[in-house]
Amino acid sequence: MNYHNITKDDMLNGEGLRVVLWVAGCSHHCKGCHNPITWDPNGGLEFDESAKNEIFDELKKDYVSGITFSGGDPLYKDNIQTITSLAKEIKQKFPQKTIWLYTGYNFEDIKNLEILKYIDVLCDGKFELDKRDVKAHWVGSTNQRVIDVKKTLKENKIVLFE
Repeated sequence: MNYHNITKDDMLNGEGLRVVLWVAGCSHHCKGCHNPITWDPNGGLEFDESAKNEIFDELKKDYVSGITFSGGDPLYKDNIQTITSLAKEIKQKFPQKTIWLYTGYNFEDIKNLEILKYIDVLCDGKFELDKRDVKAHWVGSTNQRVIDVKKTLKENKIVLFE
């Protein structure tokens, strides 16, 4: 898996101060995407132990709320295995930290993926330019949802994050 950037002390991609991993690779190619440079799975840098250690060093900080996986698409076919393993390890080492994930897939289409066991909040759905809403909290278009994954799995129905 490749990645483009690790952002520290981010306040735009989830609740609290976060570390954000921007992965490479996306097959959605949404018109108006704010990050089309991340579409190419071969772009950026190889995600290696050094990058992983950089993330873990940030997560050790008390004031960091958690990690957000974005991109690209963390659930892109070349990313899903590494992201799942990373999310699992983060949940084990930092159980108090939250994990957010942005994807162009809808929850209903990925509800059986292992990664959902480790995700706290899922921002789902493709960005739709004609539904763009600059006032939407944490997403770019009104068709996208900010889902509380734990409650959704427990109640067996979509529960939006508040």
